[in-house]
Amino acid sequence: MQTKSMPRVMRLAIGSVIVGLAVMALKALAWALTGSLALMSDALESLVNVATALAVIVALRVARRPADSNHPYGHHKAEFFSAVLEGVLIVIAALFILHEAWGGFLAPRGMEAPLLGMTINAAASLINGAWAVLLIRNGRQHRSPALVADGHHLMTDVISSVGVLIGITLALLSGWWVLDPILAALVALNILWSGWSVIKGSLSGLMDEAVSDKELAKIRSLIAEAANGHAAIEAHDLRTRHAGPVTFIDFDLVMPGETTVEAAHDLCDRIEAALMEALPDARVTIHVEPEHKAKHSGIVVLS
Repeated sequence: MQTKSMPRVMRLAIGSVIVGLAVMALKALAWALTGSLALMSDALESLVNVATALAVIVALRVARRPADSNHPYGHHKAEFFSAVLEGVLIVIAALFILHEAWGGFLAPRGMEAPLLGMTINAAASLINGAWAVLLIRNGRQHRSPALVADGHHLMTDVISSVGVLIGITLALLSGWWVLDPILAALVALNILWSGWSVIKGSLSGLMDEAVSDKELAKIRSLIAEAANGHAAIEAHDLRTRHAGPVTFIDFDLVMPGETTVEAAHDLCDRIEAALMEALPDARVTIHVEPEHKAKHSGIVVLS
């Protein structure tokens, strides 16, 4: 499954660079036509989109490398580093918008050809929004935190652009050009929150956070079903963590003391196969223990 999904993920990452360059060009054109500070900040924010898309490509190439002597568990966490970088860049972009908004607040001014500039900017935002939805959907499907983070990053750009367009529209209708930087500042605060959310989610992976309660319940059920009727007594000390698309699972399996090594090995293979069928990118480690090690507090197997 992983070998089939990775080329798709890489194609999407490369597509993000192409889309980012196209959107940046459109927004730069809108800024050149209007001279709007808000549209300028929106155009320059697209530079961050291109930079983070390139970072995703680098992360995915590193994450695909097979395990080696220095990295026996693989390079999957490279995607989390990319996601953290994206979160930081989102925050930087928000601070830049706040800076530009403050300058516009101190010296508000009108703009040239606002309707044409807004139309071009809106078209760029529609492209960004459609691509963001595609990235988030495929990133979740292929369990790629880098793609999901990139999609959320683009969505914050869309929100920022909508806020800018609303501000310009209100300024046009009222003649109060100070509304433009005020709206831009409010959107920047929302982007700051989104950036922190991306960073927080990525740090959970770097800190080896366990899988969700729902996925943990599924894993426990799979272990019990696979071991049922095969002399196992219980499974305990179940531990999980995730790294990119890979889920690491390890636990102790208690069996009668007279169980042969071959029988214990066959059962471990059976459980591992059941887990990997449901979670194709799982890495399973099972430690077999004799009956007197039972804790009667883990996953009880009904034989």
